[in-house]
Amino acid sequence: MCGYKVARKLPVRKRRDAGNCWKGGVYHQLLAVDRFVYCEVKDPAYTQHLPGIKTEMSGTLCSWFLQCAKRSALSLSHSQHRLYFRCSCSPGLPVAWLNRTWRSSSSSHNGLDLGPGGVPRAQRHSSTHEDMEIQLTRTQINAILRANEQAVHIPEFDGRGLSAVLKFESNQLPANTPNEDRRSAATCLQTKGMMFGVFDGHGGYACAQAVSERLLYYVAVALMSRRSLEEVEDAMENLRPVLPILQWYKHHNDYNYRESASLYVEHLRVFWQELLDHEEHGEGMHPHDALDYAFRRLDADISLEAQVPLDSDLMRNTALQVAFAGSTACVAHVDTKGIHVANTGDCRAVLGVQEEDGSWSAVPLSHDHNALNGAELERVRAQHPQAERDTVVTDERLLGILMPLRAFGDVRFKWSRELQQSVLDSDCDLESLNIYQYTPPNYLTPPYLEATPELTYHKLRPKDRFLILASDGLWDMLGNEEAVRLVAEHLTGVHLQAPLSASERQMSLGQMHSLLLQRRARAVPALDPNSATHLVRHALGTNEYGEVDQERLSAMLALPEDLARMYRDDITVTIVYFNSNVIKSCDA
Repeated sequence: MCGYKVARKLPVRKRRDAGNCWKGGVYHQLLAVDRFVYCEVKDPAYTQHLPGIKTEMSGTLCSWFLQCAKRSALSLSHSQHRLYFRCSCSPGLPVAWLNRTWRSSSSSHNGLDLGPGGVPRAQRHSSTHEDMEIQLTRTQINAILRANEQAVHIPEFDGRGLSAVLKFESNQLPANTPNEDRRSAATCLQTKGMMFGVFDGHGGYACAQAVSERLLYYVAVALMSRRSLEEVEDAMENLRPVLPILQWYKHHNDYNYRESASLYVEHLRVFWQELLDHEEHGEGMHPHDALDYAFRRLDADISLEAQVPLDSDLMRNTALQVAFAGSTACVAHVDTKGIHVANTGDCRAVLGVQEEDGSWSAVPLSHDHNALNGAELERVRAQHPQAERDTVVTDERLLGILMPLRAFGDVRFKWSRELQQSVLDSDCDLESLNIYQYTPPNYLTPPYLEATPELTYHKLRPKDRFLILASDGLWDMLGNEEAVRLVAEHLTGVHLQAPLSASERQMSLGQMHSLLLQRRARAVPALDPNSATHLVRHALGTNEYGEVDQERLSAMLALPEDLARMYRDDITVTIVYFNSNVIKSCDA
């Protein structure tokens, strides 16, 4: 047995799902025994209940620690915390086996040589102990950051009308394997406007995947006029080609649930048939109403599909996975008049505004639905008896488990105990679907969760330059103002430097030197043509001087699967740029 002491404790990133034991914990000691590593988690909030939690960790994660321990002090930074560790081993114990594991197999992804856990294989530096350092090259860093980037230019006039959108740029960087975030972008072909969405899954990717494929269709159908819906229904009824509803902008890595496509079309058809049954549905819904109705209706369909018999076991399994997983969503509908944002959960929409004097400001168009939002916390508590006031949200989580207070799916927080039991007692292999029978504590008066969106409208002005939509993986690392500043500098090429404040004029020579280093760092030209990639790079790699630290960035990107999620979340960013000339002409 060999022991590894963490010289300075590092808080582990909170998980939003229930099946994780790291919540709020800190690594205290690592013990390697045979082929496994055990991590003892120590935390004041837990030690009163559980003196110590032993958690098995994979050989990949153990290998990471051992391979890096050759340095007297390896630093992996997360915010202001640094993890330093040293290693002392008895001769002939696991190090040799772990070194062999690290080098044993490889795969190829995007032209990179990958080791276990999907870590890009770093350059090997020989030593008498046959150890390796983990150091990605600039080429490897760029390949990882740019693997999922997307850039689309929108014609000013597409034959149906003017577009307020000039272009959009997007990117994703996973921490989970597979990535639990999703994104969507589409033009409405039967009505005016474009839609953009980011979706942050939890408990797996299934719900985020389904919502990203389906939600924009529900919104588009609700926007359509009665005449257009009648044409679509007539084509379906007579087996003729159906008019396209959306023009999608897909990245080649984007995935669709093909096995459930027929089910999704069937339920979308039921939705538009019900709209046709309402006499007042003449010219279609207003975007505000369409977004609200579409969010609620899709969540109801997800719940229903998990309860009814379906055509195949594969379709049934997918419906269960979608319903028992969960997803937040932030969707923006943009036309020449303005932006309608519908938000459920903790993704975020932020508007970048350039004032007449050239300065920039960040205007939030959504609010996070979590326990840090006082109004949202009171809304949830008010829906349950006074006796549950102290148990509905505990440890800043719904029933002590879920961080977002609104979400799609997550039927474990919506269905009655009896309904959950009857659905899960079916003949499905729940373990293979990663669905487990458990009831949240203090589950007394469900539902505790809903997908009803909070809606915001903003009338577009010529000074509104871009909209940032992103999952909380970005906002965990960047504030609204910082994100807008980075995109503004990328857009204009002008690096924004605030004048010295009164307090800054009283700086010591050393403090002035630090400020000058920060300002010099901001003047470095952008490395990435794609502004979403630019944001992700700075979110992960910026040091205290405001410059991208290559060593820090390399360390964050080279983390193996087991460790990456403790330092960061999946990140999805879409930046929508507006056509100021079109907005001026429509505003005149």
